[in-house]
Amino acid sequence: MLRRCVGHDYTRRGIYMLTMTTEGRRPLFARVYGNSQDPCIELTELGQHVRDAWWSIPKFHPEVEIFDLQMMPDHLHGILYVREQMACDLSSIVRGFKTGCGRAYRRLFPAPYVATLSQQTEDQPQQTKRNSHPTHGLLFAPGFNDRILKEIGQLERWKAYLRDNPRRLLLKREHPDLFRVQRGLTIGSQTFSAIGNRFLLHHPNRLQVQCSRRLTDDEIHQQVERYLTEARQGAVLVSPSISKGEKTIMRAAFDEGLPIILLLENGFTDLAKPGGKRMEACAEGRLLILAPWEHHNEKVTIRRDQCLQLNDMAKMIAEMPPLTH
Repeated sequence: MLRRCVGHDYTRRGIYMLTMTTEGRRPLFARVYGNSQDPCIELTELGQHVRDAWWSIPKFHPEVEIFDLQMMPDHLHGILYVREQMACDLSSIVRGFKTGCGRAYRRLFPAPYVATLSQQTEDQPQQTKRNSHPTHGLLFAPGFNDRILKEIGQLERWKAYLRDNPRRLLLKREHPDLFRVQRGLTIGSQTFSAIGNRFLLHHPNRLQVQCSRRLTDDEIHQQVERYLTEARQGAVLVSPSISKGEKTIMRAAFDEGLPIILLLENGFTDLAKPGGKRMEACAEGRLLILAPWEHHNEKVTIRRDQCLQLNDMAKMIAEMPPLTH
């Protein structure tokens, strides 16, 4: 997934988290092993060269300071700080980094690599791709994903996310069915994409959480107690969690470890995975996330008609008979 901030000047100072993947998602950089309680990661020789190239970026661009790096089998996450206005933009820095890594790639794999997953396309034959290996194609997939630091505390959250990546990968391996994005899940008259425990739809007692935006804090507190009582007695709470009351109720149920079905406006990419504590909730089988619409990169404000549709879907899911398959 390639993300860009439209209109942003990528030559100016700022802190960025970048993600780059190998072409074909080949596991060339590292091996992650162990289990989610005790994750271990071992870099390949190529992974070591890529790591060293990342930390060497300031030698070529002294305006840049490297904050962090997490190597994974088929991708990397890195955080860097552009300390002052640059003559070139961020894409030029990434291009130079990839070029240096490509030299190590071609040097370490001079003979045909039998396990390659490189792809050729009719409009861009593999042998003509810029900076590609003559046999294996590109090391990195074109482009990169970037996030721009905008909030207090965001940098520490990024660093925690990077450190937690190996554990999250092993968690996905241990529970593949719970983390696989399922397309075309039909529930009543609506089709969804889904991540999580689909067996929550088989539960005989599902309860919609819907609250007016006009509720006072005291009224919200009363609703929290009401819904938590139902959930403790076995109900699965269902909501798009839009209003303040809905958010408070669903958060309280989530924090207490009660099962919930959450509807989202934004859909999933093929390699999407839940963020933060939702990862553990999925692994424990107490969370199902449903999205009726396609994924979009842009941050958008949910429309009123979408809010109404999501609440109607939550009502439909709560009131329908339990799924039997």
